[in-house]
Amino acid sequence: MNYKGYIQRLFFRIFLLVGLILILLYFIKEDQTPYLIIASMAILYLMGNTYTFIKRRFVAMDDFFEAVKYRDFSRWFPEDRGPKDIRFLYTGFNEINRTIKEINSQNQAQYVYLQKILEMVDIGIIAYNLETGDVLWSNDSFGEILDMPSFKNIRFVENRKPELFNTIFETYHREPNSISIALQNESIKILISDTVFQVDEDAFKLIVIQNIDDTLNKNESESWKKLLSVMTHEIMNSITPISSLADTLQTNLEQSIKEPKNHQLELEDLNSGIKTIKNRSEGLLKFAKTYRSLSKVTNLNLQRVRVSELFSNIQLLMAPSIEAKNIDIEFKISGPKLELDIDTHLIEQVLINLLLNAVDACKHREDAQIKVLASQNPNRDIVIKVYDNGSGIPTNILENIFVPFFTSKATGSGIGLSLCKQIMLLHKGRIMVKSIEGEGTVFSLVF
Repeated sequence: MNYKGYIQRLFFRIFLLVGLILILLYFIKEDQTPYLIIASMAILYLMGNTYTFIKRRFVAMDDFFEAVKYRDFSRWFPEDRGPKDIRFLYTGFNEINRTIKEINSQNQAQYVYLQKILEMVDIGIIAYNLETGDVLWSNDSFGEILDMPSFKNIRFVENRKPELFNTIFETYHREPNSISIALQNESIKILISDTVFQVDEDAFKLIVIQNIDDTLNKNESESWKKLLSVMTHEIMNSITPISSLADTLQTNLEQSIKEPKNHQLELEDLNSGIKTIKNRSEGLLKFAKTYRSLSKVTNLNLQRVRVSELFSNIQLLMAPSIEAKNIDIEFKISGPKLELDIDTHLIEQVLINLLLNAVDACKHREDAQIKVLASQNPNRDIVIKVYDNGSGIPTNILENIFVPFFTSKATGSGIGLSLCKQIMLLHKGRIMVKSIEGEGTVFSLVF
């Protein structure tokens, strides 16, 4: 290694210097003036040479540290001239500079890449110093959402829009929160969340905002389109035959009135036609009531209920009719003290829907079984599962079973599972399904 050669040369100089000093002392003792002068000059020369030898290495290191201090990693140290040990030192300095420049270049590329990504998103992001208010970083979307020009300090917003400043910067939103803010002559709804983080001694606040008005309007528009499409389809399916049949009956009546002898009115046909119109009209009314039942469930009457009580009520209500169809049904709870905060009537409706579906799936099996189990998972969620060993749900329709008005049954309304899902969402829970065609299905209610 180079430093070993440097130490060897340094010790060689020190050894010579000590030897010359001893010789000088000898000449002083022997009082030989000419030799004394020569030894003194040799000592002075060697001391100067040793000082220069040590100094040039420290000067080189001082230059390098000075460059590091001012982050000047572009400096190049000459590797082709000067003493060998210094050239070797310069080579090391240049290698360090090259490495740091590569790291800085990679970091800069990553920063630019990240910055471009954050600039492209339509979510507003800002980070600023909590004490000084100086903006560390902000993207264009933040200013666009708040209808503000670019600013370097959040006091700019305080001076122009104090109320907006208090809502966005002074109020803490630890969890995503939907709020309305007034901008000029309109009010927009935004989703906002923030967090505080520490960098060395400084505390910074990161705020993320998103204009959800456009998203809500788009979703609302899509929902209306789907709703109108479904309702138009169902209504047209009922009205078209009603209109056609009514037109036929009216024509027959008019002909019978004008020419009673040639066109005798068949009362049985008239009665049959009126019955058909009545049935189709009742079907249309049923559809309207079904839709209303889906849309009216918005509020909950929560109360603490033991799962054992819930199961007991369902068992009394459903078990006799299920067992009468030669289907075994079992209710089981892993812990008798399991409790839920639920709207009892709505959750009972969910369980009844799932049990009726299970009965329908098992109707052709001789060893039909239904199990209703309740347990608590490691995440402390309470899970109620409804098993059946029936026909299962075909894979091609499994993902659509919760879609309103979707049904694979000839007499189904397509509303039961949709209603179950809405009720679970209102309880901040979820409903999941696993099914194997020909083996059975399990619905899980997770609270």
